Amino acid sequence: QKEDIEVTLLPAGHCPGSVMFLFEGEKGTVLYTGDFRLAKGEAARMELLHSGTRVKDIQSVYLDTTFCDPKFYHIPSREECLNGILELVRSWTSLTPYHVVWLNCKAAYGYEYLFINLSEELGIKVHVNKLDMFRNMPEILYHVTTDRHTQIHACRHPRDDDYLRGNRLPCGMTCQNGTPLHIISIKPSTMWFGERMK
Repeated sequence: QKEDIEVTLLPAGHCPGSVMFLFEGEKGTVLYTGDFRLAKGEAARMELLHSGTRVKDIQSVYLDTTFCDPKFYHIPSREECLNGILELVRSWTSLTPYHVVWLNCKAAYGYEYLFINLSEELGIKVHVNKLDMFRNMPEILYHVTTDRHTQIHACRHPRDDDYLRGNRLPCGMTCQNGTPLHIISIKPSTMWFGERMK
């Protein structure tokens, strides 16, 4: 038997290019999420998820999420996390030009929102190893730099943690103009919220 199925790709918000699949056929509609990260209200703005003024009737959802576990009973919103990180980075970097923040980002993509907002709010570009990976995302290129002389770093090295113990950044920086750097590390990770019960 043959059946026509319409497949729609919806933005998943997980990392650049990530999508959810909406399958529509005679036997019903199915949504397969894959990893996704949607803020409250984002699904409501997805026109292709709606038919007229109402959400399409979806019979089945294949939900792919690491956090479908009771131990993740509360995960703060992206905005709450950004505000917390912003407050910490602002208070640290305003002490002296030698107070530096290292964003310990374990994945290559998915932190663009954080980089852009920190750069916009603080007027400080984020140091990354290479710009190649961001070439197809022109909106972020203004906010990242390969110049190590900045106060926010998201540079990476295979032995990141060893570097930090020696009070140096993964890019090798230990001082600026002969003055030692004061480095704090921030690890943006949702997993933290499952490891703490309160």
